[in-house]
Amino acid sequence: METVRGHHSSIALSSWKSFIKRITPSDAGSAAANVNGCNLDIATVIAIARHGAAVGVDSESLSKLNESRIALEDSLDKGMIIYGVNTGFGGSADTRTDQVEDLQSSLIRMLQYGVLATPVLGHGSPFANGVNSAHGSHPPQGLTAMFSSALPMEDPITSTCMPEPWVRAAIVIRINSLVHGHSAVRPEVVERLLDLLQKDVIPRIPLHGSISASGDLSPLSYIGGVIQGEANLTVWTGDRKSQHRYVTTASRALAEANITPIKLAAKEGLSIVNGTALSAAVGALAIHDAHGLAVLSQLLTAMSVEALCGTSESFDPFFGQVRPHPGQVESAHNIYRFLGGSKLASFNDGSATDSLRQDRYSIRTASQWIGPILEDLVLAHKQVTTECNSVTDNPLINPEGRALHGGNFQAKAITSAMEKTRHGIEGIGRMLFAQCTELINPATNHGLPPNLVPDEPSQSFLMKGVDIMVAALQSELGFLANPVNHVQTAEMGNQALNSLALISARYTHTALEILSKLASAYLLTLCQAFDLRAMHERFLEQLHPRFQDLIDEVFPWMVKSATDAQRKDFGLALWNRLIRKIDRLTTSDSKERFRLAANFCQAMILDSAPDADPTKLLGSIRLFTSRCPPLVYEIYMSNREHYFEHGDATPLLGLASKRMYTFVRDHLGVPFISIEHLQTPRGPEEVMREVPTIGSLITKIYTSARSGQLYVPVMECLEEVATRDKVSMFER
Repeated sequence: METVRGHHSSIALSSWKSFIKRITPSDAGSAAANVNGCNLDIATVIAIARHGAAVGVDSESLSKLNESRIALEDSLDKGMIIYGVNTGFGGSADTRTDQVEDLQSSLIRMLQYGVLATPVLGHGSPFANGVNSAHGSHPPQGLTAMFSSALPMEDPITSTCMPEPWVRAAIVIRINSLVHGHSAVRPEVVERLLDLLQKDVIPRIPLHGSISASGDLSPLSYIGGVIQGEANLTVWTGDRKSQHRYVTTASRALAEANITPIKLAAKEGLSIVNGTALSAAVGALAIHDAHGLAVLSQLLTAMSVEALCGTSESFDPFFGQVRPHPGQVESAHNIYRFLGGSKLASFNDGSATDSLRQDRYSIRTASQWIGPILEDLVLAHKQVTTECNSVTDNPLINPEGRALHGGNFQAKAITSAMEKTRHGIEGIGRMLFAQCTELINPATNHGLPPNLVPDEPSQSFLMKGVDIMVAALQSELGFLANPVNHVQTAEMGNQALNSLALISARYTHTALEILSKLASAYLLTLCQAFDLRAMHERFLEQLHPRFQDLIDEVFPWMVKSATDAQRKDFGLALWNRLIRKIDRLTTSDSKERFRLAANFCQAMILDSAPDADPTKLLGSIRLFTSRCPPLVYEIYMSNREHYFEHGDATPLLGLASKRMYTFVRDHLGVPFISIEHLQTPRGPEEVMREVPTIGSLITKIYTSARSGQLYVPVMECLEEVATRDKVSMFER
């Protein structure tokens, strides 16, 4: 089994590297992951579940399966009573039978109670031709016929059926559990399960109906039924690469794939269904995504520091030395490293009297906030990994051949992992929400325009909708953070404790989906802020020499009478006053903004020249206030037009921000946004122009996050930190 130790970053990065290795084709072909009951890591589960990585079974483990099988048969020959083998199940275990094979078939059929809408069967898209009617039902007539054509309230397929990756992950975890050799299954059972993955025949399993007490009985029964070739069950099959995937019956799919259906022997049905494979599978997929989002949240925090012109002081190692929580120390270190090379992050010495002495909580206390979440994810990762490599059915055959009755099927370990993960997801969301709203709000964003608009603020409100969106998403995350603890006593009172692990894992996936949307919206917002900062920096660079020329022209008497030092001090003071006022007037349209800023300089000019001729001084002030605004406006508009054509914020950014900004702008093609980008095309020459919405641009980022593409630059940033740490250690 994978040894889980160290900080979150090392676990996330090593798991990511293993995952990439599994899915990257090589000249010799990708080696199959041969499971042996103890060596299945989360990276391998994800590679098999989502990317179809090759999987096999360790030959030595497979050969030992018959040992527990023989022990079981010997016990039956001696007349021993073994639960689920020659007894009933659960609260009905007081019955006895000698029809041990029929009992297993009965168990499988009894558990197939889930609601599962089935698409029209056959080749082609399973979603193109509607949904099958109930078997044997009569065509609706009269009043009922009108309801048969009613628009559905949800997609009947996806709202009732588990995604394929969940099922693929469950199959490999179930195989890994069985090859321990304590479940009394024949090698043929494991081989049939392996055939499903290798031939890509994936059972369709109902989304709801498991309480994860005696394991995930009902979901796993559909896998058990498919390997028997039950004609009333359906599967996904067909070539995935050509996208020729369709739904058909299990019996037909097995025949097409040359898979021989199996007849289950004593205990084998119970060995398949009585386990935590589904909960562990969905949990493994969730923890993988949670790791990525946890690293991303640290990156976004570093980007926030830059976008808000904050300070790296908050992440100084001293804070961790005197409060040495591992997660806090780790996250502070990462964020500090991510900020390396930034020209936007600064050291706040408190000299600016018109700003806060320290950054606001959303970034200043980020490492203290993220730290405990990272520690929870480390434990959750360990719990899920352990479960993926455990034997979880009942009864089990020990090495001495004795059947032991216990409760390894109780999936509380997965519930525990998912509750921690989901609570952590909400915590990350709350932090990103706070950072995002501060960045959009002109009262807190350190000189950026309201709603992050490059346009006139009276005409454009670009990110106002995003502000509302992240509030809605975070509200939902808050609701989902509640524990799944509404336990109901089930099955004749026998299952008085049920973990609800699969339910918890499902809701964790919902939370991950929502946090991915929130993080995507925030990443778009941060890149917009970077461009606004870069555009403003270029504007100041263009304006400064022209402004100095204006001073020399408007105040000629000062040029003649003052020393070089006095003129320099006067020009610098006037420049700083003008720029500071421009930064404070971001809610005003440009012409009015620059007029008010120029007028604000009058008092300073008067104070700077107390001995000047009043007539000359007042004339110069009038000339300055009349010529300065149009000059600033001209340069501002020219610079804005130039930046939209050639703008690039990377020269200002730290190492991590630069990588993420480049991914969004160049790889995804998400542009610096102005109101012109979102306007409806007018005129025949523009009719065919594709017009994005803010939502469609966020969707590009979100889609890359859900597919995993976004985490390529994210993990590259983390690996860069690890590499620099190794270099620093070597140099010391």
